[in-house]
Amino acid sequence: MTVTDLPEGVEPSPLMRLLIGRNEPDLRTERGVECPGDLPSPSDPDLVERARAAKAALGDQVFVLGHHYQRDEVIQFADVTGDSFKLAQQAAARPESHYVVFCGVHFMAESADILTAAHQQVVLPDLAAGCSMADMAAASQVEDCWDALVDADVADGVVPVSYMNSSADIKAFTGRHGGTICTSSNAKASLEWAFGKGEKVLFLPDQHLGRNTAVLQLGMSTDDCVLWDPHKPQGGLTTQQLRDARMILWRGHCSVHGRFSLDSVHEVRERIPGVNVLVHPECKHEVVTAADHVGSTEVIIQTLEAAPAGSAWALGTELNLVKRLAARHTDKQVVFLDRTVCFCSTMNRIDLPHLVWSLESLVEGRVVNRIRVDDDTAHWAKVALEQMLALPSSKARKD
Repeated sequence: MTVTDLPEGVEPSPLMRLLIGRNEPDLRTERGVECPGDLPSPSDPDLVERARAAKAALGDQVFVLGHHYQRDEVIQFADVTGDSFKLAQQAAARPESHYVVFCGVHFMAESADILTAAHQQVVLPDLAAGCSMADMAAASQVEDCWDALVDADVADGVVPVSYMNSSADIKAFTGRHGGTICTSSNAKASLEWAFGKGEKVLFLPDQHLGRNTAVLQLGMSTDDCVLWDPHKPQGGLTTQQLRDARMILWRGHCSVHGRFSLDSVHEVRERIPGVNVLVHPECKHEVVTAADHVGSTEVIIQTLEAAPAGSAWALGTELNLVKRLAARHTDKQVVFLDRTVCFCSTMNRIDLPHLVWSLESLVEGRVVNRIRVDDDTAHWAKVALEQMLALPSSKARKD
């Protein structure tokens, strides 16, 4: 259904517009997977001066965090840029800042609220800035999955490992069941720890990171992995499949990284002889195995910085970051892996108008769009996060 499909004379409510958009999105599809075809146009230049004035008026009271996938007009106002976990840690290390404005998506702001002090208030400039991957694993669905594992008599040997790109509820579930959180940089260490504790891993919500890590870094077979589909009875799996599997992967994925295909790898190699294909581990298994290099967002950035002048790179990650790296490394050829232009549409909901509104509201003494995680959820989520930090050789980075 779209807005134009409504009966004549029926005006869509604000909530309905949020869910289905003004024109084309369909209620049956998860929010944030559309690929509009180009970056949003820049906001009114006058807003730049308003943002500067508001930020100056707030001084050290405010700390603005900018995720790597944010558009440049927002990134320019960030005190720190990075991946979600690094940013949350940075906020926790700045207790003098009473307001943390997180230019990212909802699960990132939740992590910041979990890790910061009680007197710090976390603001998400647009509450509609979600993450389609995180939304693919609802707490009730995960509880149903665990019940099925109990019924299959395997739950006692299952250790949950949840990707940083998950809601506070999922992180709390992981903590309650003795698991750990992981980032794309420390996924191997997380899985090694989990298999040292149990016989199986329930990995959620990103199937691709789980599969790629298990097969390419731990030497498993794809046959060791099964895919739990939360929309099918018992995940679409038999009891025997659950008993035989070592990796139970959640049927979730990144709506940006999941778009890259093996054809796009072949096409860019034909188009740019000698190109280095560098992709994120959230990409599909066949894309990762066909690439020259695989790494987290931070690894992608570091690899480009260390690359020799004149080298060519095709990057399989979010478009805002690719464009920023291309502008920064003009001595190298840096291109988007796929000719289809695609950015993270939910991440791009944080635009300059929303940022200005958030900052100016704080100047006026109003805290808008505050993100708060309840105490019990925050406690168990922090247990899982602290387990990650305790991992041997753990590099606490996301993306």
